[in-house]
Amino acid sequence: MAKTLFDKIWDSHVIKDLGNGFVLLHIDRLLLHDLSGARALQEAVEKGYTPAEPRLIYGTPDHAISTAPGRTEKTFPPGEPLIRNMRAATAQYGIKLFDIGQDGNGIVHVVGPELALTLPGTTLICGDSHTCTHGGMGALAFGVGSSELVHALATQTMVQRKPKRFRVHFEGAIPAGVTPKDMILHLIGDVGTAAGTGHAVEYAGSAIRSLPIEGRLTICNLSIEMGARTGMVAPDDITYEFLAGRDYAPKDALWDRALAHWRTLPSDPDAEFDREHTIDMSKVAPQITWGTSPEHVIAVDRAIPDPSAGPEDKRAAWTAALQYQGLEPGKPIEGTKVDWVFIGSCTNSRISDLRAAAAIAKGRHAAEHVTAWVVPGSERVKREAEAEGLDRVFREAGFEWREPGCSMCIASNGERVPPGQRSVSTSNRNFVGRQGPGARTHLASPAMAAAAAIKGAIADVRKL
Repeated sequence: MAKTLFDKIWDSHVIKDLGNGFVLLHIDRLLLHDLSGARALQEAVEKGYTPAEPRLIYGTPDHAISTAPGRTEKTFPPGEPLIRNMRAATAQYGIKLFDIGQDGNGIVHVVGPELALTLPGTTLICGDSHTCTHGGMGALAFGVGSSELVHALATQTMVQRKPKRFRVHFEGAIPAGVTPKDMILHLIGDVGTAAGTGHAVEYAGSAIRSLPIEGRLTICNLSIEMGARTGMVAPDDITYEFLAGRDYAPKDALWDRALAHWRTLPSDPDAEFDREHTIDMSKVAPQITWGTSPEHVIAVDRAIPDPSAGPEDKRAAWTAALQYQGLEPGKPIEGTKVDWVFIGSCTNSRISDLRAAAAIAKGRHAAEHVTAWVVPGSERVKREAEAEGLDRVFREAGFEWREPGCSMCIASNGERVPPGQRSVSTSNRNFVGRQGPGARTHLASPAMAAAAAIKGAIADVRKL
């Protein structure tokens, strides 16, 4: 029987069918960060649970740490006890921790792929909704709640209901100025934030196949913003070349065995999906969000939507979003003044993202009224960027170069956009208050964010 990529991984990890659509699933990797991970470890310790497979669990502080230059765990005081508890629990049970300043430290969804903790065909969980990012490597990855995380620590298993299958095809050549961030935002704007609910999404098509791994990770990162817990791209030669020689990738004879298995994973040609959708890449332009949901998105050269002309069931939400954002329908979104620019997060803080932003910033300078931050996704990204001189490019352009971490994406470490100020952000959520109480967030690609910093307003990167 023909199977999808998702089915092949799912079926090979089922320990027991529990009935009514539920199964007990084996988990290959469990990633922890300093918010949910630290708390789950503490709860497990208090309840007397010993981690079932410490060698399959990895941790890194990223959410509750400052990204200020020269930071320590004490720079953001509320985060210090979380980090200290995480250190103690991981040391007690022999769990590998990539601590602040160490090689391997960074945003959990950046370091997993770069260290090859994330491998094709594996199941991977983390107490974070954007765990779907790892699906860009051909893994079955999804976020879990706190009680599920404690259960997984104690048993290395999960009780799960099998979702339906949804395949999205991105077909055609990628237009100039368009990035993976624009592709996934365009899709969410097209199908809405509930389209993936109850589904595992596979991204396919000629445009997806042409993307490097980092672009595929960005695509999968926003799967949760479409309602899907997991998003996946089938592994191929681009995946294998990315993994070869990395820290936790199989070596020698094990590599050959792994590679042979990985080549069996892509969906069979006649595999059936419950839903399919196609995006014509010739119709995709650089995107910018205008409201308070990722589906509130338009091409940067379009006018701000008029709620009265929108779907009847969304008019009230559109009106409220425009009021919160301080925008007027019918006006061009290009030229809207911005106060902050944030380049970072698990969506867009990898080396290719920083190169794209630096290419726009080089030889230019941020507008005087704009505060612009660049926050690399990991220690390795930071060191690679500095070796290439990207930090110097950003500093000379008036951007602040910071330490790795989640930073202003979630504002859980005190790093916030002030109330009423407008931010162009490369992160994944533009919810009310996501970047701080009263903050107004516009999601965009790294190049678009850099362009906004230079122009002091939302700008079409194609014109730079």
